[in-house]
Amino acid sequence: MTALVPIPSPGETLFYGEWGNPAVVVLHDMYGRMPWLEPFATAVASRGFRVAVPDLYSGFCTPDREAARNLMESLDVAQALSIIDDAVEQDRETGVERVGLVGFSMGGWLALLHAQGGGADAVVAYYASLGSADHGVIPCPVLLQWAESDSWRTGEDPESFVTRLKDHGTPVTEYTYAGTHHSFANASLPSGLDSRAAALAFARTAVFLEAQLID
Repeated sequence: MTALVPIPSPGETLFYGEWGNPAVVVLHDMYGRMPWLEPFATAVASRGFRVAVPDLYSGFCTPDREAARNLMESLDVAQALSIIDDAVEQDRETGVERVGLVGFSMGGWLALLHAQGGGADAVVAYYASLGSADHGVIPCPVLLQWAESDSWRTGEDPESFVTRLKDHGTPVTEYTYAGTHHSFANASLPSGLDSRAAALAFARTAVFLEAQLID
């Protein structure tokens, strides 16, 4: 495997914001915990949250699409969900009662999957859905942030996913950003970044989390 880049604090979950604030776990995309997630997490924390950013790739990230796909395909999903559990538990040990999940692409898929266990009070998923085989009831509000141009594997069609969510009674809010492509919010990949869309999506993410997690 080529083009892998070691990251700071490998295998550790990084935390931002004040202990005791409502918690948000931010889950990276298939490229790994790249540098852009630090200012993203800091910005979320500035809105009154305690933010956890796990490393799901055991110390590596990559800007290379092929290497990223290899990392994603070798991901142990059960272990990744356990890492998310640990991040949530570390936050709950501070006394917080409400926890939100924010995930990008692969991380959004994991956030939606994890939320079916009932451990989250809100989920924000960027350009991510669940196929019918993986989809159960998500018992909390969901915000979906879509790119206008994207590709989906068989069984992960977003329209069908949203229909299933609504059929299960899950409150769903969704936005599609004109002219954007998959990974439009990843500032460490400048070729695909859409700064305006990313800023608007962040603002909507923050407002959604505040409404669901802060009294």
